[in-house]
Amino acid sequence: MAETLMPPGLTGPDPHGLTVKYVRDQACADDGRRILVDRLWPRGVSRERAQLSEWRQDLAPSTELRRWFQHDPARWEEFRRRYRRELEERGRLESLRELRHQASRERITLVFGASDREHNDAVALLELASEL
Repeated sequence: MAETLMPPGLTGPDPHGLTVKYVRDQACADDGRRILVDRLWPRGVSRERAQLSEWRQDLAPSTELRRWFQHDPARWEEFRRRYRRELEERGRLESLRELRHQASRERITLVFGASDREHNDAVALLELASEL
């Protein structure tokens, strides 16, 4: 079974039942509801392998922001700031708040396809959710 990921600065399981996981890691029952939060479908991953409950493209960063970021760790803090602003401007913070509320009743795993396990949209969403 693959390791559950926690972003730097967050320790232990999120008390609200949210976590993140790489799409290519083996899905398991402990994942609960698996939600892909990327704008693009991960290359080379079948729907069967991904075992997703939902695909929430509405929570993904814009194409422009994704292209600007390019998973460059040096741009991480600015990416997080811009991503939060995008979510606010698109009225998606309430959707994230609702996901966090749902995660208090059931386990929810935010799934991502980026090979960088520390600097991706799912980690940014998890960190943001912990601040809401």
